[in-house]
Amino acid sequence: MKTKLSVNLNKVALIRNGRGGNIPDLIKFAKDCESYGADGITVHPRPDQRHVRYDDLGQLKEVVKTELNIEGYPSANFMKEVLSVKPHQCTLVPDPPGVLTSDSGWDIEGQRQLLSDVLSSLRSADIRTSLFIDPDPDQVIAAKEVGADRVELYTGQYANNYFRDKHEAIQNHIVCSNKAVELGIAVNAGHDLNLDNLRFYSDSLSSLSEVSIGHALISDSLYFGIANVISMYKALLA
Repeated sequence: MKTKLSVNLNKVALIRNGRGGNIPDLIKFAKDCESYGADGITVHPRPDQRHVRYDDLGQLKEVVKTELNIEGYPSANFMKEVLSVKPHQCTLVPDPPGVLTSDSGWDIEGQRQLLSDVLSSLRSADIRTSLFIDPDPDQVIAAKEVGADRVELYTGQYANNYFRDKHEAIQNHIVCSNKAVELGIAVNAGHDLNLDNLRFYSDSLSSLSEVSIGHALISDSLYFGIANVISMYKALLA
């Protein structure tokens, strides 16, 4: 199975928003990423609108020809926008307002009713669903129970521990991947995956549908250019 590369454009939007105006042009950048080989585009609109804004979403849906993945906390406002835009995938994350980045997964049991209701609404709109979770097989089981199509494994701790002991760092992810295959749900992954640790991660899991990478990929493009960097990441997933 080929693992897809979804390019997260939040940092591109952050640069644009820092000066106002439309440089860099987020919509053109998304189209260019696809032309350079990206398998999808990921965005995460936040309540303070410091990254991708809600008014970007409709424009992105119009131009993205691969897959548009919208991430976020399922607030009433977020759900209204997602159900209006109808992306190919919606990834739910447990971010409280003002959080800097998504650095932990859902406690699904503690939010079972909320997630069951939200996932049902998304499925009714024919939107594929994914829950952002820590690499814990119990959370994979719970994700299946509340009706998620996929889980996205949080890879921050894997990245932090990769150079210390990559084999130990990957173990929980392997267990979760195997459990997901057993239950019939797909596996995505994201957070701090980069040119150093991506190949080992991808090679180690029995099933990995998609990785979503933004910060490292956009940072690497400052040195190598976005077209080259997308090719470099795709080569690691080949």
